[in-house]
Amino acid sequence: MDRIKKQAHWFLRLAIAAVFLFHGLTKFPNISAFASMLKLPWLVALAVPVCETLGAVLILVGGCVNDRGWTTRLGSVLIIPIMMVAIYMIHWGQWSFMPSSSHPMGGIEFQVVLLAVLFYLLIKGKDA
Repeated sequence: MDRIKKQAHWFLRLAIAAVFLFHGLTKFPNISAFASMLKLPWLVALAVPVCETLGAVLILVGGCVNDRGWTTRLGSVLIIPIMMVAIYMIHWGQWSFMPSSSHPMGGIEFQVVLLAVLFYLLIKGKDA
């Protein structure tokens, strides 16, 4: 059972990496549309999928390398500000993840869980 406990961090790493690899990689082909939708400068809009994708990869790699957790922490640090801004700009004001007329992209429920996992990985690092 101890061997299984030591590998349990992979459930969080894989879930976070899957979400942010998907979101990051799908933004690259449509950076201009993404920038326009959120009224962001093009370079800022480009930074979002770069940080999401690189952060996800670092969180995965962090589970494999013996570096005192800095790889996992760096991956988390790259994604945390994006989640905080997304919650503020897009999802704030509605808790439920379900889309509504006032929040067509849904509320903050899912994003808060993602943010909590990212903070956990930031604090725990390799020991996550």
